[in-house]
This record gives sequence, structure tokens and C-alpha cells, in this order.
Amino acid sequence: MGRILGILDKPDRRIRSNLCAALLPLFFNTSACCQAQELNLVTEDYPPFNVEDPLSHQVTGLSVDEVEEIMRRAGQAYTLQVFPWSRAYDMAFRKPDTCVFSTMRSPQRENKFKWVGPLVRRYNWAIFARADDARRPHSLAQLRPYTMGSYIKGAAGEYLAEKGYKVDLADYDSDNPLKLLHDRFDFWAAGESHAMAILRKQHLEQKIVPIFRFQRGEMYLACNGRMSEERIRRFNRILQQMNSDGTVIKLEKKYPQAELDALEERKLHK
Repeated sequence: MGRILGILDKPDRRIRSNLCAALLPLFFNTSACCQAQELNLVTEDYPPFNVEDPLSHQVTGLSVDEVEEIMRRAGQAYTLQVFPWSRAYDMAFRKPDTCVFSTMRSPQRENKFKWVGPLVRRYNWAIFARADDARRPHSLAQLRPYTMGSYIKGAAGEYLAEKGYKVDLADYDSDNPLKLLHDRFDFWAAGESHAMAILRKQHLEQKIVPIFRFQRGEMYLACNGRMSEERIRRFNRILQQMNSDGTVIKLEKKYPQAELDALEERKLHK
């Protein structure tokens, strides 16, 4: 099933719909074409899992590919839009027929959404420091006197704040490397592969370095709590089939960092 691409009224957004959605007005009985009401998928630019090209606004990445394949197999009409994370998260929490990804599943979030996944089975959080900083804590306990940088609705920041740590929140995680270099906070708490992608893009890999990992989790498609259980079960069944038939492994190979993480995860469970 094909899909039609188009640009919304603002240049920083991208909407993507499968062909079924585009043809809805042409069908008297739309159920013959699409499953249920059109689904609104929202995400952020979060490489290597969801990546928006700054020129074309094309959205790619491992999680994008997985979610789109789930929708294709389900015959589900959908749109896909890119927003700042805090906005995307709030849209999925408040609006029916809306899902956000890639979303870390945590106890704090468990009852706020209905979950499809995991899309990413192994995802590390890490603490980053300035390369010239002589302080080298190696555990969360040693970070108690310090302030950590995170971003609004970021899972790492939520986790640390819940445990009583001091957290400084930016609008975007990509703002945090410069804030760290300018001593706006002491250390940066972030998803490891995402933070490394930001540092590579900003050419700061030599100035900011990871010093230890502190948590590992899984990332999901998080859907509005009013979505039907039947729909959620169907999406999860399809994802299980994708894991069983080799589709997920094939998609992982398109994204080197995601493939590396997945290989490490499979070794741990042998």
C-alpha cells in the first residue's frame, strides 16, 4: 500500500499518510479500505530512531520504519507529524486516536498511555560530562550534590526528578551540550545513542564525553488512554509477527547504531 506525502502549514512539520487515508472520500464504505478512524502519529527528531531531514522534512529511522510497517499490515490510515517532544507527548496524552513515539516506558508513565511495543528493546541512559572536567562520578549516588541537565518531558529527567535529584530542563535536548559547556549545570543526563548523535551533529564529541550509564529501558509507541484495547492488541500482535518473521532484524540493519544495540541485547538473552 503506497502513501502520499505533503507539507503542513509550518515548515518544521511533516505529515505522512498512507494511500488508504488519501482515498477515504472516494469510498462509500471506508471500512473496506481502512481500519477504524485515522490514527494521528506524532514524534520528535530523535536519532537514530526518529530522524527528520532538515531540508526535505522526510522522517526516517528504525522506530518510524517499525511503526509504519505495523500500520501497513493493519490496514490503518494514519498521519505522521514531527513536533517538539513536550508538545508531541501532550498531544498523545490528551487527544483521542493519537500515539507518540519513541517513548520510554516507565512506572511514572504506565497508566497515562496504552502501549505498543517495545519498538526498541535496549536503550541506555548515560551521564555526560565536559571532557576537561576533573570530576568523575561513577554512580547516581555521587551525583546528589550536582545539577543534571535534561529537557521538558524527557524520560531521563523525569526519572531523576522523581528520585529527588536537581534537574535543569531545556526546551530541546539539543540545547544541553552548549548549556553544559557554559556551566549552566554540572552534568547532562540523556539517552546515550541520541546524545552521541547530537554531539556528532554539533561537532562536540571531543568536548563532551559519556562517563557512565545509569539506567536501561525500552521504548514504545504510546497511545492515548481512550484507544480501544482491541486496536492496541492488534498492533501488538502485528509487532510480534514482525519479530518472528525477521522483519525487525531486517529494519535494524538499516541503522548501524540501532543494530549494534539490538545485537548486544540478543547476546544478553542467549
